[in-house]
Amino acid sequence: MSWLESLERWFPILDLPLFRLGNTTVTVATLLTVLIIIVGTLIVARLVGKWLDRVANRRSLEAAGSVAVTARLVHYSILFVGFGIALHTAGIDLTALFAASAVFGVIMGFAMQNIASNFVSGVILLFERSIKPGDILEVDGRFVTIKVLGIRATIARSLNEEDLIIPNNVLVQSIVKNYTLRDSLYRLDAPVGVVYRSDMAEVRSALEKAINEIPWRSSKVEPVVLMKEFGASSVDFAASVWIEDPWLHRLRRSELNETIWWALKNAGITIAFPQLDVHFDPEIERSMTALAQA
Repeated sequence: MSWLESLERWFPILDLPLFRLGNTTVTVATLLTVLIIIVGTLIVARLVGKWLDRVANRRSLEAAGSVAVTARLVHYSILFVGFGIALHTAGIDLTALFAASAVFGVIMGFAMQNIASNFVSGVILLFERSIKPGDILEVDGRFVTIKVLGIRATIARSLNEEDLIIPNNVLVQSIVKNYTLRDSLYRLDAPVGVVYRSDMAEVRSALEKAINEIPWRSSKVEPVVLMKEFGASSVDFAASVWIEDPWLHRLRRSELNETIWWALKNAGITIAFPQLDVHFDPEIERSMTALAQA
């Protein structure tokens, strides 16, 4: 004798029929069983979620983001299974229910395709791990650092201290630069043009000396000085150094430019600016000379 039959023996009201669902008679006991299953499902989902949260708090930032997304998937899976068992206990044929809701599901699929796309993209990011919390990205021309990798959207922080909510499908379907995927090295280029009368060997020497003495540059990669091209008003150089924190690129670029400015100034080298030579026809030149002498 099952526990339900024992209860019905002691409490006859539990065997009171209420209504029928298909071939199943729903009694008070059936409703209580369904209620117990639903409450138990919610409790189990909550306990598992709390346990996974504790696991995430003990992990690194990178691992914590993956655990958080996994917790969401487990939570939804437990709810889906629990509610399915509850409906089956109540006598609802899930196969027939799914068949009846197929058309409705297609309609809802078209209406919620962006949400579904973001959800699938979140799962892809979870398992692919090409983007993780703490990574520094460039998305749509913006530098951002990933704070929370959610199941539908990702929360990021911009250089201007703005919180950005980025749909996951943007990260999956767009070209995204990840500056911390394999390492955190970031190259800074400082273009500068000098006048044509400059001693080019002296220019190179001054630039190399200046950037080699920068204290915050990465020692993993040697700095580089390149003569890029002969411009209309200048000979164009580019001085490049590497840093190990891409998030500081604006500050470090400013410091690099100032270092180059003072290095060339102290060496007596003139930084070029756009110039325009104007030539007059001989007649106009003679007329202007006559006016000046009058």
